[in-house]
Amino acid sequence: MNAFPVQSDIPYLTTHCLHRNILSAANLILCCFFLWACENDIKDIQALTDKKISIEEGVNIESFLSQQAVLKARLTAPYMKRYQIDSPYVEFPRSLHVDFYNDTLRIESQLNAKYGRYKENERKVFLRDSVVVFNISGDTLHCRELWWDQQTQKFHTDKPVRLLRKNSTVIYGLFGLEASQNLNDVVFFKSSGQMPVPEEALQ
Repeated sequence: MNAFPVQSDIPYLTTHCLHRNILSAANLILCCFFLWACENDIKDIQALTDKKISIEEGVNIESFLSQQAVLKARLTAPYMKRYQIDSPYVEFPRSLHVDFYNDTLRIESQLNAKYGRYKENERKVFLRDSVVVFNISGDTLHCRELWWDQQTQKFHTDKPVRLLRKNSTVIYGLFGLEASQNLNDVVFFKSSGQMPVPEEALQ
């Protein structure tokens, strides 16, 4: 006679399998829950990080630019859009006109363009489409694209330009220039002398 009763293995196996099935089901439910939670978290994060672009609009714009309380420029434009993003900028898609002033508050040069964009953080203005700059001396600069640096108060471009001096001298630059905003000091990049430039290259 055995000292201990012999027990069947079947109930043990059945119970063991049942526990394992319950654990598997629980793991499956937990995984689904975490996947659902993660999906919601991702959507929430995207909703928080997807910043909406705020756009301000204005008409009949008149803006003044000063440095150290001294008036430097006056801008007028029929329409303006200001984009409030990480690198904010102001756009003038329907033309603009700028008067530049010297230290005695007299207009020393003027600018017209069909499009302009002012990058606030960089303090630079990008101009394009029939850009024309002329000074009080009678010099006129024509180009397709032009940058104006607020810090240095200079123009520069690497696109073709045509400069008509007051003495009727015409200077063409196929590779752009750098110039003071009054057009008195001009440096051409790889200047071409009197080489003609197609009219469409300046529009």
